[in-house]
Amino acid sequence: MTGRARFAFGMLAFGYAFLYLPIALVIVYSFNESRLVTVWSGFSLKWWRALFANEAMLEAAWLSLRIALVSATGAALLGLAAGYALVRAPRFPGRTLFGSLVVAPMVMPEVVMGISMLLLFVGSERLFGGPDRGFLTIAIAHTTFSVAFVAIVVQARLTDFDRALEEAAMDLGATPWVTFRTITLPLIAPAVGSGWLLAFTLSLDDLILTQFVAGAQSQTLPMRVYSSVRLGVDPQINVLATIVVTIAACALVLSGWLTRRKV
Repeated sequence: MTGRARFAFGMLAFGYAFLYLPIALVIVYSFNESRLVTVWSGFSLKWWRALFANEAMLEAAWLSLRIALVSATGAALLGLAAGYALVRAPRFPGRTLFGSLVVAPMVMPEVVMGISMLLLFVGSERLFGGPDRGFLTIAIAHTTFSVAFVAIVVQARLTDFDRALEEAAMDLGATPWVTFRTITLPLIAPAVGSGWLLAFTLSLDDLILTQFVAGAQSQTLPMRVYSSVRLGVDPQINVLATIVVTIAACALVLSGWLTRRKV
């Protein structure tokens, strides 16, 4: 191995260690006996048992899970429609503006999005009497944020899509809707599923946007963790972080597999 190759390998190893070693330590210390999160005193599962007995944390986790399921499904449907329109309708009035609005949540700071969503919900509450800030408002905000990611994935899949399959189906008498339902949708389903998993992961760990649109009685898991950490790091947080990292890693691996999958 040449000196340049060793240097490149060393820098790569340092980068990976810098990014993932803290996560690995959190996972290891979730099995620590001591209440001090930085002092190892032996292997134990007591903090895992304590977490699953913590009703407040479990309620926050259940709320986050329900919001993630609803927002990811909504984002998948809207992202599918947006990505399909951008690829299959290259020219229509306002296309440039529409495309910009679709990807805007990806580059817009979450603080700006949070303030704008908060003003929207406050204004709608004054004018129409609702919705009250809580589950619904958080789900709407997460859906708005996640649509861009689904649309980008679907758009990339449709760009290299073989349209000869659709043309053959229509030559045999299939209507555009039947062609989309039986030919197009099954072939781009891996991309839609990948986008759904990305939206689910983003919703599950969002904190900044959620704080603006959540009500007093709707505290999600990231909000509960943040409020707990401010008073000192509890060993249960290490356990919770281990579970979240595992779920997010599985979702991202499955998302990458679905994206590369050939149907």
